[in-house]
Amino acid sequence: MLFVILSIPLIIISRRTLFDFRSHGFTRFFSWECINALFVLNYEQWFKDPFSATQVISWLLLSISLYLVTAGTVLLRKARKQDTVRADERLFRFERTTEMVTTGIYKYIRHPLYSSLLFLSWGIWFKQPGVTTVIIAIISSILLYLTSKADEDECVSFFGEKYSDYISRTKMFIPFIF
Repeated sequence: MLFVILSIPLIIISRRTLFDFRSHGFTRFFSWECINALFVLNYEQWFKDPFSATQVISWLLLSISLYLVTAGTVLLRKARKQDTVRADERLFRFERTTEMVTTGIYKYIRHPLYSSLLFLSWGIWFKQPGVTTVIIAIISSILLYLTSKADEDECVSFFGEKYSDYISRTKMFIPFIF
């Protein structure tokens, strides 16, 4: 029941892209649902045995997730110019950047918001590692990768060669690694 209740806002937020298979919002929704499932399966373990190795790793990953979503969102909002409109209703308002963002965390990774979701998935998984939840975390990770690839296609369409060059000099999710 908790899964269904938590899915309702995700469906509402994703309504514009839920049936647009080519949009990055389509796969992002299913990744969010995987994260929702991980949370529902692990929420009872959230504060149990707080100093165990898995809990410490979990909190570290969750902290990184929080930093990435905050830093990424702030920079995207700054890049939106009021006098220029990017008319793509599938995008959230803060995603409608009219200038490429290549500073701050974006200097090192192209997708800090999706990276945040990746760290969130694995941070929740570490609350109570298990076979079922590792499968869900892997599926979430694959969906985030596919989401990022679709987002990159959309950005290349909007920003052109400039974005293709950006892809060649940055990593996708983890600075200097991947």
